[in-house]
Amino acid sequence: MGVEGKERHRDLETGAQVLSGNMGKTIQRLRKAYNLSLSELAEQSGVAKSIISQIERNETNPTLATIWRLSQALDVSIEGVLASADEEPFIEKSSKADTPILVSDDGKMRLAIIGWIKTVEWLQWYDVQSEPGGVLDSDSHQRGSVECLSVLEGEFEVEVGGVTQQAKAGESLRYRCDRPHSVRCIGDTSGRATMVCILKAAVMD
Repeated sequence: MGVEGKERHRDLETGAQVLSGNMGKTIQRLRKAYNLSLSELAEQSGVAKSIISQIERNETNPTLATIWRLSQALDVSIEGVLASADEEPFIEKSSKADTPILVSDDGKMRLAIIGWIKTVEWLQWYDVQSEPGGVLDSDSHQRGSVECLSVLEGEFEVEVGGVTQQAKAGESLRYRCDRPHSVRCIGDTSGRATMVCILKAAVMD
């Protein structure tokens, strides 16, 4: 192999490593956005836990079949998994089909993840839609985390540490979410709200 051939080979290897690294970060962000452990993602995708861990740490180059299984489990296109940060457009559009949905245990409340996946480790925001009586029970987030629920339609109630507060359309509730908390849609009508969670926020007095 001549000098030119070696340089070409080196460029290809470098490009592959960058692409693999970006993919690993994307998969990790998506997994955390869904609050999935490695074991849970492995179960849903059919990809071994050890392989997923290696992909996230950029220690292996997965096959196309593996990438496809992970993209299906994480509700994102293969293009979305492979997209390089340097190639992303200035204006990024997400379709309804590409928006991940979380559902409460009672099946009455749905949270569309509308926040940017790259901020999921410190800032998360959701479009919340609920049937009357829907309840979302959440475990504690990281210490110092704060959540803001801005009601657009209907009426919601938030309970944290035995303290309960209600809000109607046009009102917002801000509360510590580093302890177990519940969000309920109260009244006889459906409700809609925007929920923003700031992880590791300054602890409120």
